[in-house]
Amino acid sequence: MTTAARPRGVLVLVAVLALLVGVGVGGTIAVGRLASTSEVTDFGADAGFARDMQTHHLQAVEMAFAVRDDTDDEAVRTLAFDIITSQQQQAGQMYGWLVQWGLPQTASRAPMAWVGGEHAAHGASGDGMPGMATPAQLDELRAARGVEAERLFLRLMIAHHEGGVQMADAALADARTDEVRTLAGAIRRAQTAEITLMEQMLAERS
Repeated sequence: MTTAARPRGVLVLVAVLALLVGVGVGGTIAVGRLASTSEVTDFGADAGFARDMQTHHLQAVEMAFAVRDDTDDEAVRTLAFDIITSQQQQAGQMYGWLVQWGLPQTASRAPMAWVGGEHAAHGASGDGMPGMATPAQLDELRAARGVEAERLFLRLMIAHHEGGVQMADAALADARTDEVRTLAGAIRRAQTAEITLMEQMLAERS
């Protein structure tokens, strides 16, 4: 990577972080009264999104910790730190929703079975969460070092964020509650911005 390319990446990263701060830390929005249990069903989009996005976020956190420990690149470490802090916080927020709704943290249906609304969720098998890295890919990331780790992390996280945007879009289409729609919209905006940033960072390291 050239010395001229690095500052541009840092500047773009600063701009993305400013966008995230504008919507709250990592896209978290303060909301009013949570929906009552009667408004949220165990098989609907609100509970399904809260469960699946927790799992999706926690894998992103795992990948971010891996690259943070394997690179000295300032821009990559800053991006990894933001993913760790914002997505851990959002996962905790969604965990808390399920507690307040009186619903279990895990579901009997497959991941993403909630997509398409409650009628579709009855008996749906789900297609798996989009963008998730495989165990082999995670092992490869843990073993990588330096620029190799940066490139692999960026490729995996771009795909991961693209999957997260798909999940957010599904929640925006089918969720009943304001809190879920608000967070889904914030995730969509933040991760779309980070995809653009990571594509530039990956190009700089090619």
